[in-house]
Amino acid sequence: MPLVTVFGGETFEVEAGKKLVLALEDNGIEIFHQCGGKAKCTTCRVEVLAGEYKDISKVEKDAFAIKNIDENLYEDCLRLSCQIRVIEDITVKPIITSEIKQGSRGPRPAD
Repeated sequence: MPLVTVFGGETFEVEAGKKLVLALEDNGIEIFHQCGGKAKCTTCRVEVLAGEYKDISKVEKDAFAIKNIDENLYEDCLRLSCQIRVIEDITVKPIITSEIKQGSRGPRPAD
């Protein structure tokens, strides 16, 4: 089973193919998300520090463009955790957590 490591935090195993946003949430990481995993809000952003997850999808590129997020950021390491399926080890740093951003999270993303 792949390992997910959270920068400055813990490491845990997850079922291969699980969405990263759900893996984080299910293991007590307060990742903020609002759109229910539809790649619309970009609030579930993570910085990928290690692992082969650098290839960004068109859906993510479009979402970042709509939110005016600098292409240089996401081309290197910024991803939406709702769009990543964990298939091998990954180390991430959540950008927005529920502790940082007050307010209610959106619906739980579908598996």
